Amino acid sequence: MFALKSPRAARAPPENRAQRPAAGGRFCAKEAALEDSVLFWVAALVAAVLVGMAKGGLPVTGMLSVPILSLVMPPVMAAGLLLPVYVVSDMFGVWAFRHAFDRRNLAILIPGAVAGIALGWVTASVVPERAVTALVGLIGLVFSLNLLLRQTVPEPRGADVGPGLFWGALAGFTSFVSHAGAPPYQVYVLPQRLEKTVFAGTTTLFFAVVNAVKLVPYWALGQLSAENLKVAAVLMVPASLAVFAGLKLVKVLPEKLFFALVTWALLAVSVRLLWQAVAG
Repeated sequence: MFALKSPRAARAPPENRAQRPAAGGRFCAKEAALEDSVLFWVAALVAAVLVGMAKGGLPVTGMLSVPILSLVMPPVMAAGLLLPVYVVSDMFGVWAFRHAFDRRNLAILIPGAVAGIALGWVTASVVPERAVTALVGLIGLVFSLNLLLRQTVPEPRGADVGPGLFWGALAGFTSFVSHAGAPPYQVYVLPQRLEKTVFAGTTTLFFAVVNAVKLVPYWALGQLSAENLKVAAVLMVPASLAVFAGLKLVKVLPEKLFFALVTWALLAVSVRLLWQAVAG
């Protein structure tokens, strides 16, 4: 979903960048000529609200934001435009869940994620995005089907260091390359059967760190610009307000329904990622 330029491409002359937007060039809101489009703003506002609700503890909504915005602009541009919105919404989410998260999970997952992001940065010019997308989709598909088809409920797993570092690194890498870090993360955390608020808080804090760390390499690779930030600044307002709507829904949703929605959303996103990889 989010192709990144190689360091060489990031230093290319401005006229060359403008000619290669589909290959992962820097998104320029002026070049896209979408600021004055009613359809664009409707899709962008909906996507921003979904981002905010996700940071309020409903990860099922955040998975829809980039696909919806991709209806009116290329997915590369959509993902790049939404990253600053994610980061600002993360701040509200972190505050909201400051007392509800699993410290051990974060202590294990975050170092792995940072290593995965670094690997994604180093290999940005050589790793095929379609291959990464297909891998993430396959992992999420197998895992979610296993959860849905299993006849018995297994005992909760612990937060083991080895698997946590592996899945954290894979989540960081795939989040950097294709904005698809949720499936690897959920493969590790869902079997622990955390209480729903703790699960939501741990998810929000983990991806808040991941998104903040991604800002550095994205900027270095030319994926951020003043034009993007102007548009993103407008979207930050509804996204921030939607964080609190997400918080309300997390409190009222029954725990069984909450995790059923998360699992079905993981299945749907995984199928979409596989289709995206196959269709190109």
